[in-house]
Amino acid sequence: MFKSRHWLLFLLLPGSFVTFSAEAQIDPAKRELVQLGYNQPLEGHAPISAYAFYYYNQPSFLRTNLTLRLAIAPVYLDSELGIAHALGPHTDVGLGLAGGGFADSYYEIHQGKYLREQSFTGHGAQASASVYHLFNPDQRIPLNAILRGEVTHAFYERDRETAPTFVLPKDRTSFNVRTGFRWGGKEPLLAPDLGLELSVWYEGQFRLNSGPYGFGDDRRVEPASHLFWARALFAYTLPERKDNFMLSVTAGTSAKVDRFSAYRVGGVLPLASEFPLTLPGYYYQELSASRFVLINGTYYMPLDPQKRWELTAVGTTSVMEYLPGLEQPGRWNSGVGGGITYHSTSQAWQIFLGYGYGFDAIRSHGRGAQSIGLLVQFDLERTKSSFYDPGANTSWSRGLDRVLHSFQ
Repeated sequence: MFKSRHWLLFLLLPGSFVTFSAEAQIDPAKRELVQLGYNQPLEGHAPISAYAFYYYNQPSFLRTNLTLRLAIAPVYLDSELGIAHALGPHTDVGLGLAGGGFADSYYEIHQGKYLREQSFTGHGAQASASVYHLFNPDQRIPLNAILRGEVTHAFYERDRETAPTFVLPKDRTSFNVRTGFRWGGKEPLLAPDLGLELSVWYEGQFRLNSGPYGFGDDRRVEPASHLFWARALFAYTLPERKDNFMLSVTAGTSAKVDRFSAYRVGGVLPLASEFPLTLPGYYYQELSASRFVLINGTYYMPLDPQKRWELTAVGTTSVMEYLPGLEQPGRWNSGVGGGITYHSTSQAWQIFLGYGYGFDAIRSHGRGAQSIGLLVQFDLERTKSSFYDPGANTSWSRGLDRVLHSFQ
């Protein structure tokens, strides 16, 4: 465990990047940025929800068809080398390596209570290979297919609060595969001017060293888990007023899921995943579901002609079937939020301060919970973009959560 909090201000943890573009899934833009985010509940006690990372994306790395994506942290490294046209004129390949501390940690949250005695630290490493194929290069709305294979290894250790009688899961190697089709897409912005997406996905996780763990073997790691989900998204900017709105519906089901593969819903930080299952006012990943439907609407309203100040309103509702062992009364969970953003004149940095209220979150006083959040971006390339969304890989954000947790 670390002994001082002060260096946390300079923590840089990685995220991975998945974005829609005409070049399939390899990001064609040069990017260099730092982004920080923090979400704090106003009642109850939960795992700290935060991230801070440095991201670097370099097209034409060594050769014109190579793109290097690199994210670096004191405790984690995430990288991918993209090879354009590796398997044909419209088929790209990505080769990735990632690994470091705290990436596979697990937090147990049940009916609004963070159970430290059933939570533990996990570290891991990962190697991946991806294929990105563009079916319709001559059409305005692209149709992409994605196939990714991963080999991961995780090993676990107790926290100081983990109960002595709680048996940790075995260290294990997993073989994962994800495949999907995406028609259209969303740019890597918090508020894209225009966006349209229909996508369907499958992910399989196949584990060695599966089996029981916990208190008296009361839970288990499944040897294989299967996830199926889809998303529909539409974003638009009004031509005259320049107000912007985004609507999305995400739905998922599963087979043989466990605590490590279930859908985790809750929190508002935009870097939770490529498909963030956010609920304002709730703890980060508070709810564990085997199937769900989540509907989200966000509205952005500029307050001045230069769009330096902007108001945001968010509304989210979800119905779900909880993972066995983590059930709670009521299948519906809803939340609302709002905030204000300031953009610097040069667009080199932006800061957002927000508030969220979860109507159905369970707390000691009954139902209802509040939280506040902060997002800051420094764009070292001084590109004129909104908050960056590096997407799919959540390992780095879980890692920072565990680092911060060690200081409590």
